[in-house]
Amino acid sequence: MTDAVLDIRDLHVALPAWSDRRHAVKGVSLTVNPREILCIVGESGSGKSMMGKAVMGLLPAPHVHADRGQILFEGRDLLTLGAEAMRAIRGGRIAMIFQEPMTALNPLMPVGRQIDEVLEVHTDLDAPARAARVRALIEDVHLPDPDRMMRSYPHQLSGGQRQRIVIAMALALEPALIIADEPTTALDVTTQAQILHLIKELQRKHGTSVLFITHDFGVVAEIADRVAVMRQGEVVEKGPASEVLVTPQHTYTQALVAAVPGLNPRNRPAEVTPPLLEIRNLVRTYRLGGGLFSRGAREVKAVQSVSLSIPKGSSLALVGESGSGKTTMAKCVIGLERPDSGDILLDGKPMTGIGRAQMRAFRRDVQMVFQDPFASLNPRQKVGEIIAMGPVIWGTPRAQALEEARELLRLVGLQPEAADRYPHEFSGGQRQRIGIARALAVKPKLVVADEPVSALDVSVQKQVLELLDDLRKQFGLSMLFITHDLRVAATVCEEIAILQRGVIVEQGSTAEIFANPQHAYTQSLLDAVPGRDWISSLPAA
Repeated sequence: MTDAVLDIRDLHVALPAWSDRRHAVKGVSLTVNPREILCIVGESGSGKSMMGKAVMGLLPAPHVHADRGQILFEGRDLLTLGAEAMRAIRGGRIAMIFQEPMTALNPLMPVGRQIDEVLEVHTDLDAPARAARVRALIEDVHLPDPDRMMRSYPHQLSGGQRQRIVIAMALALEPALIIADEPTTALDVTTQAQILHLIKELQRKHGTSVLFITHDFGVVAEIADRVAVMRQGEVVEKGPASEVLVTPQHTYTQALVAAVPGLNPRNRPAEVTPPLLEIRNLVRTYRLGGGLFSRGAREVKAVQSVSLSIPKGSSLALVGESGSGKTTMAKCVIGLERPDSGDILLDGKPMTGIGRAQMRAFRRDVQMVFQDPFASLNPRQKVGEIIAMGPVIWGTPRAQALEEARELLRLVGLQPEAADRYPHEFSGGQRQRIGIARALAVKPKLVVADEPVSALDVSVQKQVLELLDDLRKQFGLSMLFITHDLRVAATVCEEIAILQRGVIVEQGSTAEIFANPQHAYTQSLLDAVPGRDWISSLPAA
């Protein structure tokens, strides 16, 4: 189309000779029309982010470069422009919102100055005019107290506030096109909903076109006008969002849609079993500051008089946003934090107020699956050694422990030969399976899973959730599942406890809470699920 804001024609992005395939992007042709939001959907490695970097001229040349095709923007082929011409377009006519705002912002500079810098480089405005424009932009993205925000450094803001600052920077010069690369992936669901609403509101207000990169069809349902689905560098399906969401044609698109966590709550089992884990009036308070040069100490009440129980063989989801106290509770349960008061009992035996030797006896019964498997696996040890370490510590002969590790790898869907490889040789989903195998190696009674799928693609997420559910039934495990996403909680847990600012505001069976949420915070979490109306219309799995 001649009136398209962006016209990508037969784009090929070549990878280095040592890569697993020749092209990151292969023969992609797409258009972004005026005032349109085009969503590019695909999993990690599909080439969607590489395509966005090609448009921005940010490919890591010379090893990665566009070797064929055109990227037409305002009548010019961006692939033929020199560095100076591209610099004038980048930020001025095309802007980018990155996935992780903390890496896109200078930690040594107030955020107001960082927005001002964009205006200073690209416009002739004087300092007072720029200051007024910065203030207007901060108000535009609905941040409170603009004057204080302008003076704040990135570390003084929340993740959602930092993302709003990055959006303000992108809007500073009224660009014709904004490329948003997974801008909500790392955010809590309510913050994610706010950012999606903000992008759509600003897109309409400023008449900007948006190329929105994501792996989540729930986000697509919330924001997209049209959709293009990418797989291994190629576009396998494209069309209006209403058509692709309702009647996907390609098998890969169908698989991505099927992998979206649903809103079909699990029912509590009819039989009543005794509790395995009991938490009674747990309190944990952090005291921060109060040093030589600080203005005084302050208290953060991370967990406030929390009580809950998990029956044997059952699973409870602890749901809440960042800062709600979920991870602090998990650390108290596994003995990495000592609560200020309250009791934790496992199988009727107290875990609080005991010595190290007694606590060590509980280590075998309580194991944890971490959010980031790469950070929790020793990069210098082979996978088999990592999984076998726990049993060896508890007295299992090394040869037997390694053989059991190979069997556990098979149980979690990996080849036994994976035991001889290192963690960096696996994908994120495979590393999470290794983390699960390590947790199961000592035959625990309780598994604490701390956001174990939040960093994974939706299809891998579905596989890991199904694996956890199958293994829980197979081994008769109980599970404390920590998440900020009620969709994920509904997939694997019969019970839910909603945690807000260290307090459980609602607790009960998943089915009851989904059918009739009582607390306003629970209602806000359900309302914030991206694409909720579309997800509700999907057939039950």
